[in-house]
Amino acid sequence: MKKLSFLLAILCCNGLIKAQDPIIKKLQSESTRSIKKEVTDTSRRSWKRGGIFAINAGQGTLSNWAAGGDDFSLTIATSLNLFAFYKKDKQSWDNSLDINFGYVNTTSLGSRKNDDRFDMVSKYGYALSNHLNLATLVNFRSQMLKGYNYKDNIKTYASDFLSPGYIVFSQGIDYKAKKDLSIFISPLTSRWIVVKNDSLSIKGDYGVSPGREMLNHLGAFATINYQKAFNKHVSYRGRIDLFSNYRQKPQNADLYMTNALTAKIARILAFNWNLDLIYDDDVRLFGKENTSPALQLKSIIGVGLQVKI
Repeated sequence: MKKLSFLLAILCCNGLIKAQDPIIKKLQSESTRSIKKEVTDTSRRSWKRGGIFAINAGQGTLSNWAAGGDDFSLTIATSLNLFAFYKKDKQSWDNSLDINFGYVNTTSLGSRKNDDRFDMVSKYGYALSNHLNLATLVNFRSQMLKGYNYKDNIKTYASDFLSPGYIVFSQGIDYKAKKDLSIFISPLTSRWIVVKNDSLSIKGDYGVSPGREMLNHLGAFATINYQKAFNKHVSYRGRIDLFSNYRQKPQNADLYMTNALTAKIARILAFNWNLDLIYDDDVRLFGKENTSPALQLKSIIGVGLQVKI
């Protein structure tokens, strides 16, 4: 009887263990299974960051060259374009920074810069509809190093960091018809012109009163930003700013326009054309007597390295 009871106990235990095997295996499988993101997960990244760094260079050397020319020439042009965009629910925050610098050295002319720009834009928006935002824009624009004019081969000090510097604070409506196009319009904008260098401010350069370092304007402001990738090799990026001063000659709107056309030749090799146009009614340094405003134009063409950041 004892043996029979012992055998029955063994059989019951064995059956219980076998019944638990599938449960144990399932628990082991669940414990080792990696968690995968569901296809229906709608979570999105709020920030998008990136940029492009480009450098173009050219060098020439002549020796006993009958046709004439500079014995040595060197040109370098660099640009850094960074962006950081934030988008969540109805809020958006667009930030961009453009830094350009160009350098030229020749035997006859010596060393001088031919490009120098520091331009930062920050725009916060709150969506009113799918394409319309209530927005606040801040823009700071200046240069990094001293600049000189070389009229009649005479070197004259003309500019520096914050001499001039331009600060724009604007509130208005931002219309985004497409992801490539943004149109911002403001009927009420404050713009400050800063001239920190005493030798420039004492002459009243860039519109400030002689001896003053700052000038404030109140007016209307509009900016249009457009960027387009025509294909995987050719792209364009442009911006145009317009400002009308309510207090003085509002019909003479100031213009600031940048254009950048890029055509990729190879993976890190590209052709670049940058064209800038500026008209500022307060900058009266041109004409026969250097007392008139004029349309300023800068065009730089080059081939060089281009890297995405």
